[in-house]
Amino acid sequence: MKWPQVRTAYPDQWLVIEALEAHTEDSQRILDRVAVVETCSDGGHAFQCYRRLHREFPFREFYYVHTSRETLDILERRWVGIRSSHATFAQG
Repeated sequence: MKWPQVRTAYPDQWLVIEALEAHTEDSQRILDRVAVVETCSDGGHAFQCYRRLHREFPFREFYYVHTSRETLDILERRWVGIRSSHATFAQG
C-alpha cells in the first residue's frame, strides 16, 4: 500500500508499518510501498511493538507512525562506530 491508502484504511490510529519498497533522497527516507504490521492503542504500545519486531527481525525496515500525519517525514541517519551487538572485545 501507499501511505495515502494506509491513512484512509486506518484513520486516526497508531501503526507499526514495514517498508516493502523504499529509497533515500537527500537524507530523507521515502517509503514507496508499506505493509501494516500491527495496529496499536497508543504511541507507547506502538513503540513497544516496534522495538520487539526490530529485535526479532533486525534487517527489516519497521516504523511506528500515526495516521494523522499527511506525509511521513523520516530522516536517515548514518551510524558512526560499531554497535555493541557486533563488537568483539579483546581480553588482555
